[in-house]
Amino acid sequence: MIKKLPSGRWQVDIQPGGRGQKRIRKSFPSKAEAQRFERWALLQHDSGTLGPALKKDKRKLSELIEAWYLAHGKYLRDGERRYRHLKRMAVALRDPVAAKMTAKPYAVYRSLRIEEGRSPKTCNNELGYLNAVFNELHQTGEISYPSPLIKVKPIPIPEREMGYLDHDEIQAIFTELRERTVNPHVFLVARLSLETGARWSEAEGLTLQRLKPYLVTFDQTKSGKKRAVPVSKGFYTELYRHLQEHGSFGTSTISAFRRAVERSGVLLPQGQCAHILRHTFASHFMMNGGNILTLRKILGHASINMTMRYAHLAPNFLEEAVKLNPLANQAKNGGAILCLGDEPKGQKAGS
Repeated sequence: MIKKLPSGRWQVDIQPGGRGQKRIRKSFPSKAEAQRFERWALLQHDSGTLGPALKKDKRKLSELIEAWYLAHGKYLRDGERRYRHLKRMAVALRDPVAAKMTAKPYAVYRSLRIEEGRSPKTCNNELGYLNAVFNELHQTGEISYPSPLIKVKPIPIPEREMGYLDHDEIQAIFTELRERTVNPHVFLVARLSLETGARWSEAEGLTLQRLKPYLVTFDQTKSGKKRAVPVSKGFYTELYRHLQEHGSFGTSTISAFRRAVERSGVLLPQGQCAHILRHTFASHFMMNGGNILTLRKILGHASINMTMRYAHLAPNFLEEAVKLNPLANQAKNGGAILCLGDEPKGQKAGS
């Protein structure tokens, strides 16, 4: 049974073994947390581990990270990298007993990270990693408490200007790639990114098996979902011959691309070199009248909100604001139009 106490807290009062068995009473700040604990306690009872589980959990943060990695993290695409990052965080936080961890030490740690020059985005990623550890272990019944950092808010990040290349800049960079770059793969990787909107890692990871007549399939995607994008017949032929000869593009093309950009003299927004061709594809797609929903499918965005960053580049973006506002039909039908601010001060319209 769950009931609200006069103090405003919510109390769980249950006897998982039935009448005459051990009774459990525990209070929580919210009803949702009380319900989660009730489900957890019943699950632990059914598996025969309720007694040990109710004892004080003295495991340190590093031990929870280990448990998370073995049960869940190692199956993630970036699991190994995230695991190493979490272990470093545990050391920096002095590896507290996880059940006693509070938001304050983490807030101090985050402030120090910012002072060291870490970006707000990096700090927000770290917060997400820690919350994911607690949330995953809580959901699976490994721990009986939610994340102590659940109420810590991410640092607000102003939306960054999305850069893209114009035709002259594209020409300058690709001239460098074709004529002065030693790397045999970088030109085609860059062209693939520009012609399909692929992330650099997706384009670089293309194999002959993922290349079908006039269609490329990206399987090394950020979301883990495969995505197919059509290409021209001529470009398909170039890709096929190159991959048939070399087997793959290798994994060191981005450095060669950065050097080509520097030699071309094209100035890019800070931190956008690896994604500039993807942004350029999306920007030109919208400027040429492309559909925002089609663009979302091509780019593989999980949310339309990500794709909407390019919507303002469409030629008819927000034209409906003029065509469909409350006065548009009135003007069309010859009705009276509001002309605010045209009358002399103190004079009423029509006087």
